Amino acid sequence: MPFITPLPPFPSSRPEAPASVQDADERAHRLRLGYLSEALAQRLGLDAETAQLLRLAAPLHDIGECDPTADAFEPDWPLTAAEERRRRQTQPYRAPALLGGSRLPLFALAAEIALRHRERWDGNGYPDGLSGKAIPLSARIVAVVDCFDALTMRRHYRPARADDLALSMLAEQAGSAFDPEIVATFIAHAPELIALRDRVDATHPGMAPPGQPA
Repeated sequence: MPFITPLPPFPSSRPEAPASVQDADERAHRLRLGYLSEALAQRLGLDAETAQLLRLAAPLHDIGECDPTADAFEPDWPLTAAEERRRRQTQPYRAPALLGGSRLPLFALAAEIALRHRERWDGNGYPDGLSGKAIPLSARIVAVVDCFDALTMRRHYRPARADDLALSMLAEQAGSAFDPEIVATFIAHAPELIALRDRVDATHPGMAPPGQPA
């Protein structure tokens, strides 16, 4: 099965990292996600204004996980693997509820990304099983960047994967998980995008390069 589809069982047997470390890593991930999404959008031919809006909206891609009312509708913890899968797959629906009522283009785009960036090109994603270009372009761009950055960032349960390995994993998922044109563009411009990632880390205090201590 594709490497990004299975959801981990809950409770996890992975060791927990201190919350401060996890928070710093997630902040760095969101920051890189925004800048890399903007750069990739420009290389796909989007205009500068649209790409900049994507940079600002992309860091909110997982806003559905922050809904403080969600716990009231979930079974008692610890969840079974099936319950955890359902929880993860319904989280994207919370984003429009949190952001979708806004008339501001930024929040409308953020809601679109949060709702759709877990869909897959082949239709086997969630929450609605959209496929191909039925998935908004913004979400297709963010999905590719999110995957690459997640693969190459350190986790408390594993070291960061090498850039070339992550690129190879992206290539394997082109046409199944991801829009093949977007993956091809990312790979074609990988040296520039990786250099941008490293500049973002170097110019923001407290944001260590992926795989390096903060």
